[in-house]
Amino acid sequence: MNEMNNEVTIINYEPQYKEAFKTLNEEWIKTFFTMEAGDYKLLDNPEEHIIDKGGHIVFALLDHEAVGTCALVKMSDEPLRFELSKMAVSPKAQGKKIGYLVGQALLDKARELKAESIFLETNSVLVPAIKLYEKLGFKHMPISDSAYDRCDTQMLLTFND
Repeated sequence: MNEMNNEVTIINYEPQYKEAFKTLNEEWIKTFFTMEAGDYKLLDNPEEHIIDKGGHIVFALLDHEAVGTCALVKMSDEPLRFELSKMAVSPKAQGKKIGYLVGQALLDKARELKAESIFLETNSVLVPAIKLYEKLGFKHMPISDSAYDRCDTQMLLTFND
């Protein structure tokens, strides 16, 4: 028997985890906010709205269970820009640096694809999330139009290599 003893594995999107993508996100969004139309659009149809459009989703597995997730949503091709979106970690797996691991995996992916930048939207009440994004290298930027009522913070990471 292969025991993983708290080892986190990061994997790319697989259809069997589609439900986990929605469940993990819904769980945290409903803790702080209310689900919005934009949430349902991405969470109900991640293949159609993220994967098929050149985006990426990763999951963090702990003992073969999806306990964290995050998505890169393609914003434009020329230059290649992404939005870091739908990062969620199960409350039972918090404190294992899962947010950092899924975030870093997608930053590596964007860098590998020669992306120019990654943008994200969040809310100032989510202090741990903002600290995490800062640690990943995101910088605060002036806020412009958002698809989400709850968004009051926007951040940008630009690749200069």
